[in-house]
Amino acid sequence: MEKSILEIRRFMEDLGIPGRDLWELPDSPLTFPDGAHWRIEIAGIERASTMAAMIDESHKRDVPVHRAIATVGGSTYLDAAELRAMAQMAHDEGLEVIMGIGPRKGWDVGAKESANWEGAMLGLRLRGSDSISYWLADMMRNIEAGFRGFLVYDEGVLSIVSKMREQGFIPEETVFKCSVFSGHASPAGARVVAGMGANTFNPCSDVSLPILAAIRKTVSIPLDVYISICDALGGEYRIMETPEIARVASPCYFKIEPAKSEMELYKPWTEEGVHATLVREKVKMADVIGEVMTRHAPHLRMSERCPADLVLPQP
Repeated sequence: MEKSILEIRRFMEDLGIPGRDLWELPDSPLTFPDGAHWRIEIAGIERASTMAAMIDESHKRDVPVHRAIATVGGSTYLDAAELRAMAQMAHDEGLEVIMGIGPRKGWDVGAKESANWEGAMLGLRLRGSDSISYWLADMMRNIEAGFRGFLVYDEGVLSIVSKMREQGFIPEETVFKCSVFSGHASPAGARVVAGMGANTFNPCSDVSLPILAAIRKTVSIPLDVYISICDALGGEYRIMETPEIARVASPCYFKIEPAKSEMELYKPWTEEGVHATLVREKVKMADVIGEVMTRHAPHLRMSERCPADLVLPQP
């Protein structure tokens, strides 16, 4: 029964999964529906005031922002009026918004393993059916406020919300983003979550260009690739790689999320002014990405503001 690495790789290829990372870095044949190769995603829109600051800076710099990842700290820290205000601003601006739902493993009083540094390696999947029902209830609260996009890091939850969408329990246009906290960084993992209904996929922040190319060969959904990430998760700043990332991974979102740590930044008691100042720096990073892409890859297109395929909030 001994099998060589070549036989193992051929078996993977027969399943439609590259047997090796694609070191030849082939061009991606795919684009967004508007023909563009890349878009901008900014994470950490924790309040209505943060969104207002992001939109204002976007217009000052004439830099389109296509998607916002909001309430990473948990949407249950916002009241209904603020959620509706965020949804209205995003709708008027033509922004797709992916909401971070509140209930999570770190909030579970019984989740003692995750409080230990080794237990943290077990991932952020929810514990028990009660926690799943809490998560789904918070999603419904956001849907009522008008949001139509959600961050999912638990494949079990993804299987449920996909059925909810399929059976009309939630609006059929609802989109789901597979979070980096699901921990996937391979073509096989990408195909699993895409097959379960994820509309867009955020691989781990440290994936190489050959890994990205192999993921792109396996799935057609957009890839959300960190260009800047907080120091606690590695601190990568891949701005000079953006032309190659767009070339091999298109259609892709360039994801911007700088900070010292996510836990520090996204706590709800962080001062409003801190969020507003930082989000303006994020838009500045998007502006610099545009400079790099224009200089080194002018043939790779960015989407204009509010492309038709975005799923906007419906407040």
